[in-house]
Amino acid sequence: MKQLLMALILLGLYACNQNNNDYQKPENALDAGRSFIEHSLKGQFTTARRYMIQDSDNMYWLEKVSKDYNKLTEQDKTGFKNASIKINEVADVTDSVTIINYSNSYRNVAQKVKVVRQNDSWLVDFKYTFSGNL
Repeated sequence: MKQLLMALILLGLYACNQNNNDYQKPENALDAGRSFIEHSLKGQFTTARRYMIQDSDNMYWLEKVSKDYNKLTEQDKTGFKNASIKINEVADVTDSVTIINYSNSYRNVAQKVKVVRQNDSWLVDFKYTFSGNL
């Protein structure tokens, strides 16, 4: 019984460690945007959140997208998980603001995401995708 409990604890620690390994601090705006998009397409919204500015508007939009994603058919989820990201354009608005125009191979619809540098970190300002305000 003791060995089973120890095995379960070790398995739990390993699983937690695996989730933390999904996040890698982005070196630039493109890395941050691409990682956020990739994890979102795969339905890994907890990891995607780590690439995003933590404010109420961004959290609202990520939660909404997450709920919408969970309502998709398994076929659509698989399509998004297997999709590749196509970067259409990268526009450096300033040295700390970049707009990435992208689409994915499953649904070839152009979208934009804003990435900003805050305190030496590149983070997605997800609300821009819905408002378009700089």
